[in-house]
Amino acid sequence: MPSQHKTALVTGGNRGIGYAICEGLLKAGFEVILAARSQPKAQAAAEQLHPDVKTLELDVTDDHSIQKAAETLTRQIERLDVLINNAGIYPDEGVNILTISRELLDQTMNTNAFSPVKITQTFLPLLEKSDSAKVINMSSGYGALDGLSANVPSYCLSKLALNGATIMLANALRPKQIGVYAMSPGWVATDMGGESAPRSPEQGADTAVWLATEATLAMTGKFFSDRIETAY
Repeated sequence: MPSQHKTALVTGGNRGIGYAICEGLLKAGFEVILAARSQPKAQAAAEQLHPDVKTLELDVTDDHSIQKAAETLTRQIERLDVLINNAGIYPDEGVNILTISRELLDQTMNTNAFSPVKITQTFLPLLEKSDSAKVINMSSGYGALDGLSANVPSYCLSKLALNGATIMLANALRPKQIGVYAMSPGWVATDMGGESAPRSPEQGADTAVWLATEATLAMTGKFFSDRIETAY
């Protein structure tokens, strides 16, 4: 199926890597649905991208918001070919594994690891209507076993958990011919990554766009960086 006939949903698509992913998907011929926590933020970003970009209000930490977004999208499209779980937080300033609170751990795990699972569950009926659906989870080198840092505790643990969820979702969805992939964008100059990061949002988005267009079911459950399979 040519990319121009495929539809992709990007969470956290209003800025940073998410915005660059939307931009890359548009260039690849996808119909893009840009999701953000508020409709005004989504609409403002969409207007900068292309008049045809659809928008969706979606707070990834709120089950009611997720359900409402899925119901809204079901009325607008026949199927969903690509779901990119990009939205996430990095709240570990000034804490380490010895000082971080349970509350901050809960917040980050809920946003970065549990939300992609819930979103995948909720949008599954739309994904099942695609001939070759894909779920792409935005992970990090900090989520790899050899990348764990005691000074980035909640983010590392949340991405480690997301990698595990990717493997489990891939196993569960393989019989439905749905591929699930994790990826690291590298250190990217965004609000999260900071101005000193060496990579542009477009460079960070590249692997996500590549997976959306080129990934096969044989690659499901794998972890990618710069289009290359890497170790969890």
